[in-house]
Amino acid sequence: MRVINDARKEQQKSLPLEDEAEFTKHSHLIVTIANKLLLPQRRKFVVDEHNKKVLRFLTYYFNGSPLAEQVFPDAKYKLHKNLLIMGGVGTGKTLLMQIFSEYLRYTNNPRFFHCMSVTQMVNYYTIHNNLDRYTYNEESSTGFKPQPFNICLNDIGVQSKTYFGMDTQLLTNEFLHARNEIWTQMGNTAHLTTNLTIKQLEERFADGFGRLIDRFKTYNVIKLTGESRR
Repeated sequence: MRVINDARKEQQKSLPLEDEAEFTKHSHLIVTIANKLLLPQRRKFVVDEHNKKVLRFLTYYFNGSPLAEQVFPDAKYKLHKNLLIMGGVGTGKTLLMQIFSEYLRYTNNPRFFHCMSVTQMVNYYTIHNNLDRYTYNEESSTGFKPQPFNICLNDIGVQSKTYFGMDTQLLTNEFLHARNEIWTQMGNTAHLTTNLTIKQLEERFADGFGRLIDRFKTYNVIKLTGESRR
């Protein structure tokens, strides 16, 4: 905790993130948080050729730095787009987003997001018969103004069967449609992780009109490579 508190104090200084020394401080904080999350598993967070550039991109991205768009110049990533993290099982997609969720919370960053799983979303629907908390969050509204929060939905497309009688794919479709509207109108983000490829996602979520498939274009598609880290 002392390391984290010291890093938070350092972050409050006015040095720009473009300064490499300041970037290094953020990087150390991120690794500290990662190791804290991995402590119950008794393993260390490893930075290697498979995630090093992704970590740099995400650090810039979540701090609103234009340098994010220069990390993978050929990919043409944009700061205003959501994130779609793809990769094989165990490559660290969900962990990566959990790390940055905690990092943003520690640093009081307005880009903070909640990490949720498809299973959690289905459980919520089973109890409440709606996806409100995951979409517009009208239950917390003031007047007629919804209060959606930033979110990361993990492992979309993996569960294609019914779960307690609920069609998980249909619910995910509803989530994606609603969150695209929220992102367009209110700017709240909805990041995603998946084990599927873009082609598999397009096949899985084809709605007959091309609308949902087209909305995947509003994401920075980032691929995590390497073997399972588990």
